[in-house]
Amino acid sequence: MQANCPKCANNIVIDDARVPERAFSVKCPKCQTSVRFPGKGAATAAAPAATPMPVPSRAAAPPRPSPAPEAPRSDAGPDGSTDAVRAEMMAQVRREMSAGSTGSTPAAAAAGRALVSVADRAQGGALTAALGRAGYQVENLDNPDEGARLIDQGVYDLVVTTRADAGGGRESLYQRMARLSPDTRRRVFLVVVGEDLKTGDGTQAWIALADLVAHPKDLATLDAVLTKTVQERRRLYQAYIDARKRFEASAV
Repeated sequence: MQANCPKCANNIVIDDARVPERAFSVKCPKCQTSVRFPGKGAATAAAPAATPMPVPSRAAAPPRPSPAPEAPRSDAGPDGSTDAVRAEMMAQVRREMSAGSTGSTPAAAAAGRALVSVADRAQGGALTAALGRAGYQVENLDNPDEGARLIDQGVYDLVVTTRADAGGGRESLYQRMARLSPDTRRRVFLVVVGEDLKTGDGTQAWIALADLVAHPKDLATLDAVLTKTVQERRRLYQAYIDARKRFEASAV
C-alpha cells in the first residue's frame, strides 16, 4: 500500500503484510506531515465485487467444464489470532529486512526497522537522520496504540520514545513498553529521550527500564553511542538471539 504526502508529494510505501485492518497514520519521513492510510479493511470494502460476464450460448459448441475451485486462502491480518500466522509474518518481515525492501539501503536492511514516537518534530527529524546513518529503516508514528500493536507483532527492532504522558487517560508508548512480556521486550532496543537524562548514562537507563537514554541536544549525533550500545547488548543476548532465529526458521 502506498500514498503521496499531501504536503511534499513524497511517496510513502507500507508493506502489505504490515497494513492493519483499520485506518492508521504515518508521519512523512521527509516533512513530518501525518499521512492517513485507509487500512486493509477499508481497501477491501472499497474494491468492487467481480461480476461474471454473460457468455453467449452456442448450440454447436460443447459446454465448457467449470474451473476447479481455488483453495481457500488465509486472509488473517497483522493481528492474526493464531501463533502460526504471527510466526510466519515475523519470519517474512525479517526476510524482507535481510534482502532489503523497496526504498531501503543494504545498511538499513542489516540494522532493521526503527520506530520514532516523539511529539517534537525537530527531535523526530534529528532522530530519523541519526538512525538512518546507523543503518535503520525509520518510521515515525504518532499513534501509541498502533505503535504498541506493531511492536507486539515483532515489526520493530528499535523504538525511540519519551516518558511524556499521552493525555486523555490513554496509555503512552513508554508505559506500553513497560508491560511487554520478557520475551517480546528482549527483542526491542528501547531508547528513552528526556531533558532530565544524560546521554549514555547506564544507571539512568536501568532506572528508566531502557537500553539507552539520551538528552535532546545529543540526538543529532546519537548514532555513535547507539551503535556501540547496540553491539554490547547483542553480545549479552547472543544466546537468546541464536535460539530465536532457530525458532523462526522452524516456524517457516
